Amino acid sequence: MREARVSAVPGQVEPLVIEATRGWRSLGLADLWRSRELLWFLTSREIKSRYRQMALGPLWIILRPLLTMIIFTVLFGHIARLPSNGIPYPLFTFSALIAWTYFSTAVGATSGSLVSQLGLISKVYFPRLVIPIAAALGGLVDLVFAFAVLGVMMAAYGWAPTWWVAAVPLYVIYAMLTALAIGLWTATAAVKFRDLQYATTYGLQIWLYATPVAYSASLIPQSWQLVYQLNPMYWVVAGFRYGLLGEGVGPR
Repeated sequence: MREARVSAVPGQVEPLVIEATRGWRSLGLADLWRSRELLWFLTSREIKSRYRQMALGPLWIILRPLLTMIIFTVLFGHIARLPSNGIPYPLFTFSALIAWTYFSTAVGATSGSLVSQLGLISKVYFPRLVIPIAAALGGLVDLVFAFAVLGVMMAAYGWAPTWWVAAVPLYVIYAMLTALAIGLWTATAAVKFRDLQYATTYGLQIWLYATPVAYSASLIPQSWQLVYQLNPMYWVVAGFRYGLLGEGVGPR
């Protein structure tokens, strides 16, 4: 942004010119760091308010992926009998569902974050990037509870994680950054086009079946693998399965 400059003609001031910034400067990372306390406050408020007025409260954290896992297990595991690469199908599906559930929740939360906080935005100045980041960070609590449920399931099946489990946090960060990339664009556009949030919901439903959550990526023909792997969530799901289950390796 350019500042107003005094004109050569006495008594006149050149107009203030506002220009879009480019590159990393446009993110305002320094301002974001200075607003870290606000980010923490908005994140904690997002976590507290998400389940405050729900009858089942925090139980929805684990019910959503669990119910989806049961449906996928019945339809794809027992009826369609899709291969799960030697892994019990509930574990095979649930390990991918917890990654996908976090991603889809983060995209939905960030997409509507600016619209839901218009009152705050219009009254106080702060880095606008704080709001969608807080929405994405709030879903990490759900992910932690889902990991705990997966741990119980793995113990019940006698399945131990591989040492690659140490790389799973990197895939979580990758999923969060992907969700932010999509959510920031849709959140900005949704301020003007409110129906874009509905289109995002439908798009995520289609994206779910384009990701190897309910089935193995080995079912995709080799000639299509390169195109198929352009899906960023392919790598997140594959990373979760390999790190947590050692896909293709039998129980220990």
